[in-house]
Amino acid sequence: MKNPRVGRPLHSRAVEELPGVTCFLPEGVPPSRLRNVVLSVDEVEALRLADLDGLYHADAAEKMKVSRQTFGRIIKSARKKVADALVGGKTICIEGGKIEGLCLTGETEETAVCICLHCGYEQPHVPGVPCRTANCPQCGKMLIRKGRHSRVD
Repeated sequence: MKNPRVGRPLHSRAVEELPGVTCFLPEGVPPSRLRNVVLSVDEVEALRLADLDGLYHADAAEKMKVSRQTFGRIIKSARKKVADALVGGKTICIEGGKIEGLCLTGETEETAVCICLHCGYEQPHVPGVPCRTANCPQCGKMLIRKGRHSRVD
């Protein structure tokens, strides 16, 4: 039996702000027919930097603290998901993702908190323990890490 493939460890991906809205619903699709597309926080950040701010991939990658190749993979995945949702009339939801060690400007292990993007629940971050290993006790969604000073509307 072959050994399971082991990937490289994830590096911190810097995100300036967490999204204030976490779900977008298409109009005119019956609830029984709705399907979800899930974007991660780092995919939304990549869309913001490349498509909204118009940065070159190398500059956007530098801001996110990833390689240009990694940024290219993140943005390609995000764009495919958005296109799938728009063409297929699917809901776009923003949830966790590959955000181990999420870095917001000025954050340290001591000032970070784990937050639920869906209901706003917050709890202190335990240094060395990834937030994404815990689910929100109020709504059951994945928790992500953010700095205490960062704004979530």
